[in-house]
Amino acid sequence: MAKFHFEKGHMVPVPSHSIIPERDLGNVPVLECSHLGIQFGGLKAVDDFNLTIGRTEIAGLIGPNGAGKTTVFNLLTKVYQPTMGTILLNGQDTSGKDTAHINRMGIARTFQNIRLFNNLSVEDNVKIGLHNHNRYSMASGVLRLPSFWKQEKAAHERAMELLSIFHMEDLADHKAGSLPYGAQRRLEIVRALATDPSLLLLDEPAAGMNPSETAELMENIVKIRDTFQIAVMLIEHDMNLVMGICEGICVLNFGRIIAKGTSKEIQENPAVIEAYLGRKKEG
Repeated sequence: MAKFHFEKGHMVPVPSHSIIPERDLGNVPVLECSHLGIQFGGLKAVDDFNLTIGRTEIAGLIGPNGAGKTTVFNLLTKVYQPTMGTILLNGQDTSGKDTAHINRMGIARTFQNIRLFNNLSVEDNVKIGLHNHNRYSMASGVLRLPSFWKQEKAAHERAMELLSIFHMEDLADHKAGSLPYGAQRRLEIVRALATDPSLLLLDEPAAGMNPSETAELMENIVKIRDTFQIAVMLIEHDMNLVMGICEGICVLNFGRIIAKGTSKEIQENPAVIEAYLGRKKEG
């Protein structure tokens, strides 16, 4: 992998037994999970999940396969309704909200399996993400009134601006399904950004990428955080990526948190080593 250096923020403790970047102190955390959990029948898929994420933090959620990581993302976005606990997004309780409402409140996500509209153009996929900003009426759209065309022009300009983050402007007219795998991954991130989130959830963004694409992704995640001043939380199995850019890392195993800390603390944590390797660290 190409060499990539990222200067992480100094992490400090907060009352919820979590850590956030020092630069985010004094601001309402973007996310606060308290005793979050869900039970399917007699199985607790996620149990007593507590986590705070600072407003501009790059956070990691890691753990062995089947640990419950994607279930946590589904709880945060209300694909699943929690059976216990609370989720505060920008200080607001998300209880009873559905996925569309959560998106409008500020959470956007990508998925393990890419979910694009393959027969639509790259630009149209991004425009779909801009739905939170559409303000013209149905009549204006049907009759193609000036207000419709004004918003269409603004949507085009915004879509091209977002595509430029990944240098994809020249692909705007291509069908999404015709793009190489890595470019489809990047397009899904751009579409999520189009919803104007305060928290971007990335579910295995480096899956299927080669080392140079992964290195570029790391740079782009930092660029996204810095450009939009938002928080990013990612699930990822590529430990070079996680340890390279994540400031606070949470480790799940069997649906429960077994460790939280900085990359150095996580790498040296005996419970994490045992969960991944099936044995305790020797010496």
